[in-house]
Amino acid sequence: VTVEFDGQVKSAVADSNGQWSVELDAMTTNAEPQVLKVSDLKFKIILRNILVGEVWICSGQSNMQYGVGSVPEIQALVSVAKNIRSFEVKRTVAFEEVKECEGEWLEQHPNSAVAFSFAYFLQEVGDVPVGIILAAWGSSSIEAWMPRDMTETVPHFKTMMDEFDAGTETRERIDFILEGKKPWSRKDDVLLRRQPNILYNAMIHPLVPYACRGLVWYQGERNTLSMHGMLKQPWFSRNSGMLKYGDTLKAWMQRYRQEWGRDDFHFLAVMLPGYAKGLKGGPESPDAKSWAWMRESQLKALELKNTSVTNTIDLGDVNDIHPKDKLPIGQRLALSAARDTLGQDIEADGPMMQRVEVQGTQLVVYFDYAAGLKTIDSVAPTAFWIADDSETWVKAEAKLQGNTVVLSASELTKPLYVRYAFAGKPNVNLVNAANLPAYPFRTDKFEP
Repeated sequence: VTVEFDGQVKSAVADSNGQWSVELDAMTTNAEPQVLKVSDLKFKIILRNILVGEVWICSGQSNMQYGVGSVPEIQALVSVAKNIRSFEVKRTVAFEEVKECEGEWLEQHPNSAVAFSFAYFLQEVGDVPVGIILAAWGSSSIEAWMPRDMTETVPHFKTMMDEFDAGTETRERIDFILEGKKPWSRKDDVLLRRQPNILYNAMIHPLVPYACRGLVWYQGERNTLSMHGMLKQPWFSRNSGMLKYGDTLKAWMQRYRQEWGRDDFHFLAVMLPGYAKGLKGGPESPDAKSWAWMRESQLKALELKNTSVTNTIDLGDVNDIHPKDKLPIGQRLALSAARDTLGQDIEADGPMMQRVEVQGTQLVVYFDYAAGLKTIDSVAPTAFWIADDSETWVKAEAKLQGNTVVLSASELTKPLYVRYAFAGKPNVNLVNAANLPAYPFRTDKFEP
């Protein structure tokens, strides 16, 4: 089999199953349509209108699936977008890993508000064509997107798969749904997407080893139903929970890199934004069992190379798990991609806590990425809480001092610990010169 593209000619020999692959040499980006030819001794396939640029998989649950038409300011970008292509993977499941998926490359934006705004701003800042492969399904857990062999490295996932394998009634129901009439009922759709592993088999495994820069991941809500995970009821809450999510996320990222055979397979994770519907203690409580614990877990991804976590702590809706403020997410994702994968010298992170010093009755917080530290509304920094060994949190009086924040409270003579924006839907205002928000953090080791 011979492949011809952009002046390159590469050949390979198919195996007994007809499988073959070639790897083209690296190319510079090119927005001019080109022709790709694939031929053997009998046949020739010609694919036209091929661009060379950045390809990203965009995956996750409903906030990644959330449509362009639901966000007016993103919908407005459609008419001015250029050089964006998309491929949407058909949402389905499979008990075993499959090699093919349904979908087609289109000369249009992906119907995902986050994926499209990311592509739009990456194309703009990088001046490169962008291709998006959208593989997302609402209310899916991270375990839905995990290869079965991760049972060897993630104990709770092994339990989930043992239970799934033993669930004859559920497996028979899935078979019945797949073989039955379309479209599926909402009840059947929900049953499929909340299972472990089988979304990966049908929607991600067929993409391997497609050449792409990496994966944008907006997921986590399904795994916030408990702190420790693996609740007995409801059945779909049997997953990592918030506290084990960070280690699960890192193991998942490493496994995908193994699948693609690339240590430089990049991950852009989206931090869960503000949300606190029905939260005991209220949206700004620093010690509630809120999404703050999930965000802390998500930030564990930064312990791996070639990762970023897009900060959304200033976004979200206290009562709506599907907030509409998706535009800044796309902008910030694009900044991270441009810096980390295109080598651009730009600021892509908000202030991140570097260290905290105890200075008598005060705590001084030092930050990285803090050039031009300020508040967006020109008042004192908000959402800081401090405590001593009593583990009682007190709202801090916060003052900007250069690129640090000085904290104190009249109730505490020996403050030791800080929590910043560690709440379900905190009211935040601290940013750097690029107007990127400071990342939430805590310095204590108190149990939730």
